[in-house]
Amino acid sequence: MNTFIATILYFFISIVIVLIGLFIFENITRKYKDYEEIKNGNVAVALSVAGKILGICLILAFAIYNSAHIYDTIIWGLVGVVLQMAVYVIVELLTRTFSMEEQLKNNNIAVGILSMSVSIGLGFVVGASIT
Repeated sequence: MNTFIATILYFFISIVIVLIGLFIFENITRKYKDYEEIKNGNVAVALSVAGKILGICLILAFAIYNSAHIYDTIIWGLVGVVLQMAVYVIVELLTRTFSMEEQLKNNNIAVGILSMSVSIGLGFVVGASIT
């Protein structure tokens, strides 16, 4: 496949997968709406969302680099979205002394940084496992 066409294809597929992930995350956060909070200046939520975007993009980057076919990238991208959702739920369960979702809604920047770090870290781990 022509390199230019492949790049455009990977670009659009990556955008769609990231948007799917963000749509899903927007709908699993029950206590707030991501983009409404960001519009209102909630830095903690912005950090959390940025981490999810970077985490998914890291997985996609590794998938694009290591996949033989575009289908592999799509599958790994979707697996990455599912794993990002799973880790979000797991971290929420592990932080029993407080609700991450509630703290993000209240603009707790420390929790935003934690959420961002977990998402990016997971992106590296999953991405490295693709090789």
